[in-house]
Amino acid sequence: MSKQDAQITRRRFLQTSLVGSAALMGLPSLSFGEDRPPNFIIIYADDLGYNDLSCYGSELIKTPRLDRMAAEGVRFTDFYSAAAVCTPSRAALMTGCYPPRVNMPKVLSPRSNTGISDYEITLAQLLKTRGYATACIGKWHLGWQKPFLPTRHGFDYYYGLPYSNDMSRPKPVPLIRNEQIIEQPVVQETLTERYTQQAIDFITKNRSRPFFLYLPHTMPHVPLSVSPRFAGKSKRGLYGDVVECIDWSTGEILDTLARLGLDSSTLVVFSSDNGPWLPQKEHGGSALPLRAGKNTTWEGGMREPGIFRWPGRIPAGRVCREVAATIDILPTFGALAGAKVPADRIIDGRDIWPLISGVKGAQSPHEAFFYYRDYELQAVRSGKWKLVVEHNVPRTTEKVPQQLFDLETDIGETTDVADKYPSVVKRMMAYVERMREDIGDQATGTKGRNRRPCGEVAPVEAPKAR
Repeated sequence: MSKQDAQITRRRFLQTSLVGSAALMGLPSLSFGEDRPPNFIIIYADDLGYNDLSCYGSELIKTPRLDRMAAEGVRFTDFYSAAAVCTPSRAALMTGCYPPRVNMPKVLSPRSNTGISDYEITLAQLLKTRGYATACIGKWHLGWQKPFLPTRHGFDYYYGLPYSNDMSRPKPVPLIRNEQIIEQPVVQETLTERYTQQAIDFITKNRSRPFFLYLPHTMPHVPLSVSPRFAGKSKRGLYGDVVECIDWSTGEILDTLARLGLDSSTLVVFSSDNGPWLPQKEHGGSALPLRAGKNTTWEGGMREPGIFRWPGRIPAGRVCREVAATIDILPTFGALAGAKVPADRIIDGRDIWPLISGVKGAQSPHEAFFYYRDYELQAVRSGKWKLVVEHNVPRTTEKVPQQLFDLETDIGETTDVADKYPSVVKRMMAYVERMREDIGDQATGTKGRNRRPCGEVAPVEAPKAR
């Protein structure tokens, strides 16, 4: 698809959805009174481990505000990012698709000339069809050139870093407001606090209309930085200090909602893009009792904290053990907002509101959930079973053999039970073959029938201060 065709397709969708959504809700126009859709906030950490919050078992990091958020809502035990690294996990969150489907399965660098396609309808664009104010405050990492920035993909306002905070070559990491660099190199010690104030300002400014705030924190990705008032507070060293600062930030946002009377009209979600960067040692997190971490498709690389809070709509203190994922957020938010999810393309996510809201007997909408690393399909989960497909160990000649795990009894993926359950292996391999035909698998040389192109521009230098 050409760039012009992509732009036409997106424009037509947005125009028809704007009219269709209003008609669907019985509204003559997009003016909201009692029929106002809910507000949405996504707080998204970077490289946070499954075991890095108190409510997920950490004994060294204190997270009272996130613990309280979980106690006031629902905490998922089997909630997944769609990738084990930054860019693809964010592409999945924004599009509701597995990263290879939208051709963004790898981490983008400041030298990359690719980014999110104009053809894709982001979560922000979907919600704008219902009249939402939208802001991205934090790390974007879906392309740093202007055609790929948040302001070109549904966000009214952007304040943050275009990529990871360790990507300081060939130019120092910049801080961007909308499409202009305002600081380079960025002062990282106060980033979390500055993001928090920007978020509070956005909420306050838009309190009288539906809003969507996407807050993808830069931390705890390395290099770790925290301001003096949080330094030395945690028993887990600098890493713990950084996470406890994010906990403080979450509390500030929840307090703002309460102060403005928006608690009962706002769904807040907390998760992370992928698991902990274990080679960073004391500067990396913990995924225990899960296996491994970032850059892998073991559970520690992709299973994340997943906390949803909406007083009066989500029963307090629930724990959900069904499989759900960040790809489900787009269709779920779309349904709650009364927006029409694009019907002209495959969306891999599903509406998980029955799981979030505690509908009796609700089960995961995913017959199978797939684990990709780059373009390689490495595992599939269905119910309690996870089949690891034979695949290469990156940058070595080693191979990971085919293995079957029962995640209900073996959360750490320690015991292969494939020999005991050949019928399960056969059923799981059928899912794998179907997905290979759908969006491909580099290991078998299949490209799939339903892979969409990413965006691309002519190569240019990384951003530098003006």
